[in-house]
Amino acid sequence: MKPPLSAKHYLDGIRKGDRVILARAISLAESTRITHRKLLMKLLQSLYKHLPGNTIRIGITGLPGAGKSTFIEAFGQYLTAQGKRVAVLTVDPTSPLNKGSILGDKTRMNELARNPLAFVRPSASGHAAGGVARHLRESVWLCEAAGYEVILLETVGVGQSETAVKNMTDFFMLLTLAGAGDELQGIKRGIMEMADAVVITKADGDNVQPARRAQAVVQQALHLLQQSESGWMPRALTCSALEGRGLEAIWNMVQDYFEQTRKSGYYLQNRLEQQKAWLRDLVHNDLQQWMQRTLHVERMLKKAEQQVAAGQALPQQAANAVMKELRKKLKTGKK
Repeated sequence: MKPPLSAKHYLDGIRKGDRVILARAISLAESTRITHRKLLMKLLQSLYKHLPGNTIRIGITGLPGAGKSTFIEAFGQYLTAQGKRVAVLTVDPTSPLNKGSILGDKTRMNELARNPLAFVRPSASGHAAGGVARHLRESVWLCEAAGYEVILLETVGVGQSETAVKNMTDFFMLLTLAGAGDELQGIKRGIMEMADAVVITKADGDNVQPARRAQAVVQQALHLLQQSESGWMPRALTCSALEGRGLEAIWNMVQDYFEQTRKSGYYLQNRLEQQKAWLRDLVHNDLQQWMQRTLHVERMLKKAEQQVAAGQALPQQAANAVMKELRKKLKTGKK
C-alpha cells in the first residue's frame, strides 16, 4: 500500500470522482493500522454530511455457475449506457490455507473496468464472518461520496455472506440456472426469503424455454413465501447476459421497487436499521479485539483446548472455565 495522502487530498479527490483517489481511499479502509483507521474516520466524518440520499445499493448472489460476474458486467454496461455511474464491489474469499485471495474480478469484468462511468473493486474477504469484508460498508460510502449512483455488491456465495450483504443493501437479487432438474434444488429457503428478485440467467439458445419454465416455477414458489417487511412482492425474471436480453426488464423492476419503498418510507427506515446493525457489529468486533489483546483470551483458549484434547474436560466444562476466569479478571481488573 502506498503512503496515505492527507485527509484533504482524499476528500477533494473523492468529491471530484477521481477513481485513483477512490481506490486509494478504499485501500485505506481495508487497512488495520491504527493511523490509517484514524485518517479514514476523519475522512468519513467529512464526507458523511454530503452523502447523497437517493443511491441504489443492489446485492447480488447466486449458485455456482450462475454467471454472476458475466451478469454484473452486462448489467453494469447497460446502466452506464443509460448515463448511470456504477460501482461494483466484489469480495473474493481468502484461502484458509495460505491466506491468499485471487482478486480476479477486474479480469472477469474487463470491459466494465475500463468504462469511465464505472468503478470495479475486488477485495479479499479476510477473516470477516461469512466471507464478507468488514470494510465493505465503508467502501460503499466512499463510492457514493464519489458520485456513484448504483452500487452493486457481489457476494462470494458461501456461509453467511448473503445475510451480511442483504443487511447492507436496498435490493437483493438471487441468480440461478434452469435445466438442472428441479429448478429449486440447491436454493436454500433462507436465501429465497431474502430475495427481492430471482433471475434465471443464461436464457439463450436452447435454454430459452427451460428458463421460462423455471421462471414460472420460481415465481409460484415466491408467492408462497411470507410477504417481506417492505411490502414488495418478489419477482422472477429471465435474462441473457451474453445477448443483453432481459436487462432492461430487470432495471425497470428495480426502479419499481425503489419507487414503492420510497413512497412507503421503507427505504429510509431500512437504511436506518442497517446503520444501527453496523453500530452493533463495530462494537462487537472492537470488544472482541480488546478482549483478545488485554485479557489474553487466546492463551486461555489454548489451555482449554489442551484439556479437551487430553480428555481432562468436556468442551462445555472448558468453555465454562474460560468464562469464569474472564469474569474474574474483569471484576478484579487483573490481566
